[in-house]
Amino acid sequence: MKKPLFPENIAYTFSDFFKSNAYLDEITEYFGYSFEIKNYPLPRSTAELTELPILLRHWEESLPYISLNNEMAKREFLIAPLLLEVVRHTHAKLKSEFILEISDKLKGSLDYLLQGKNNFLVIEAKNGDLDQATKQLAVQLIALHQWLENDKTILYGAVSIGKIWQFCILDTVNKKITQDSYLFRVPTDVEDLLRTIIAILES
Repeated sequence: MKKPLFPENIAYTFSDFFKSNAYLDEITEYFGYSFEIKNYPLPRSTAELTELPILLRHWEESLPYISLNNEMAKREFLIAPLLLEVVRHTHAKLKSEFILEISDKLKGSLDYLLQGKNNFLVIEAKNGDLDQATKQLAVQLIALHQWLENDKTILYGAVSIGKIWQFCILDTVNKKITQDSYLFRVPTDVEDLLRTIIAILES
């Protein structure tokens, strides 16, 4: 008899899926969702980013002197400043370590949840592992879909190691999760990254 992927008598937190050896498509299928990887047409805002040069200058002047060899430093000096710039533009609510509990397989804390006209999840990839973090993000998007009481047909999230960001998109109608094949690099692609997140929150 085939061993169950996730035994029913064992509870899982979101971070447990980060550690899982199961394939991502197996995880999403367990919850009734399909999975694919492709170049996804992400939205892009045309807002005037007047403060972006200041953020870039701060990074240029400061990062050469900051050790980014641990997760706390990446969150504090790379991820948080970018999200604060997003909040400044969108006035979205930003919740850190937000607790979400849907079931014994869908529960835990969300690193960052931004709530505007749409919602946006951000996970800081532990150990710099984008692939494992995407498993966790996919499960969190599924939990967010089940938690929200609105008619949004598309939910967005991203995993980040600070200098690299990658997006996942959940199509709530077709119950499909797509991992965008494109990687945003910071600070090289920070303008495109900001415009994408702003457009998501304002959509």
